[in-house]
Amino acid sequence: MSVPAPRGLRGAAFLFGLLALIPILAVTVAALFGDFDTVRKLADTVLWRYTWTTLVLVILVAAGSAIIGTGTAWLVTMTEFRGRKWLEIALALPFAFPAYVLAYAYTDVLDHPGVVQTTLREITGWGPRDYWFPEIRSLGGAALMLTLVLYPYVYLLARAAFLQQSATSYLAARSLGRTAWGAFMTTSLPLARPAIVGGVLLAVMETIADFGTVSFFAVQTFATGIYRSWISFADRGAAAQLALCLLAFALFIALLERIQRGRARQENSARRQEVLSRVQLTGGNARWAGIACMVPVLLGFVLPVIILASMAMRSEQNLFSVRYLLFLQNSLTFASAAAVVTVIGAVLIAVSHRMAPSRLTSLTGHVARVGYAVPGGVIAVGLMVPFAALDNAIDAFAEARFGLDTGLLFTGSIWLLVAAYTIRFLAAALNGYEAGLTQLPRNLDNAARTLGARPASLLGRLYIPALLPFLGTSLLIVFVDVMKELPATLIMRPFNMDTLAIQAHRLAADERLEGAAVPSLVLVGIGLLPVILLCRSMGRRRS
Repeated sequence: MSVPAPRGLRGAAFLFGLLALIPILAVTVAALFGDFDTVRKLADTVLWRYTWTTLVLVILVAAGSAIIGTGTAWLVTMTEFRGRKWLEIALALPFAFPAYVLAYAYTDVLDHPGVVQTTLREITGWGPRDYWFPEIRSLGGAALMLTLVLYPYVYLLARAAFLQQSATSYLAARSLGRTAWGAFMTTSLPLARPAIVGGVLLAVMETIADFGTVSFFAVQTFATGIYRSWISFADRGAAAQLALCLLAFALFIALLERIQRGRARQENSARRQEVLSRVQLTGGNARWAGIACMVPVLLGFVLPVIILASMAMRSEQNLFSVRYLLFLQNSLTFASAAAVVTVIGAVLIAVSHRMAPSRLTSLTGHVARVGYAVPGGVIAVGLMVPFAALDNAIDAFAEARFGLDTGLLFTGSIWLLVAAYTIRFLAAALNGYEAGLTQLPRNLDNAARTLGARPASLLGRLYIPALLPFLGTSLLIVFVDVMKELPATLIMRPFNMDTLAIQAHRLAADERLEGAAVPSLVLVGIGLLPVILLCRSMGRRRS
């Protein structure tokens, strides 16, 4: 039986869902009722370039992530070769890197003054115009950086799908004369397709939300266009109109991802009938399989860490200086506050639906998840527009009625920035907590209710204590995501409160890449925490 949720609990959960809707509604209203002069100028100059580069970037990252993620997942799941066990875990390590940090590392090595081209010129005696070298600061370079850090989305989901498949279909295809490759293409791959597509769509959502990488490489996408309209042109209407275009595309991708997630659950609902034994690879096949799995790990984690460490040692940045300690303090303050508020919201929404499931509580959960599909720059514009107007209205009222100058009460405040983080990452916390809540038998709710437990007691004495590990994981995931978030922080941070991510971005924008390596390494180290938890979980499932 369901437990009637207190009105206060339902109301608080509804407020968090409403919070997630504010930037979407604000961007839509500001875009439709704003001045279209700037957008007309953009349409005549760079709007089509924004559209084209964004689409090409999405296609390249989607294709690269699908190929690398699916191929490596198949190799470590269905075959046996030397080094497979540690590669199975190591393939998730690039998750720790923000794409813009990877861009800083590879630019320092591959750009014209970098060690690779400098060594090439010294060995051959060539001049700068005597040879051709791939340009890292390009659309292709941005796609490569994003692919190297986003393919784990596809890898993890595809690996889970392959592990859940029955061996019956694959063995039947082999018995009918199919080769191992043919059986994979005709049986295993189609069965895992919903999970693979879901991973690709998650990578696509992260791609369209990226600002740091494309900004550093001077690739003009909608994300950079929004920031330029807001900061350089000081045109909120144009920023809102560009944000609305990006928002529509992001919500479409989110809808596709949700459909694919439902299909994946349907495909995997049946129990495995027969466990597929791994194919033992020998000789050249084993070597090529090991190389194929090792290359993404080397390019996406090992080499960047070595490069950043070398850059940091050459830099003059002191991580323990007062200035850097202030950056670290700001980052920790924002991340801690956002993690706590976001997890509280996730608990309220999940528990409200658990106690008294209804269309309203279900809709609240769906709306709360929308924020993950909305890029940070869009959320920033969607919050700044209405709250700046509210600040102006309050100031005008106080000035006219009491002769007081209230200034900015909301705009530029920590809590408005925390609200942006909450909207952006509420889905991550909600998914993490609900994963534990679904494992809690409903008989416990019913037993507690028959013993006279009130809803508040259920929350404080059952739901929270029993699911502390899931709460901790959700807190850690949101904390790390906020530490790495760049576009929303750039637009909304309080005056003179920069973070490690902003410091890394500023130094890289000034071509001080060695200095940018210091805060970047800290971000990577913090990003390793959820990856380590993920790897431990993978190890337990494998054993």
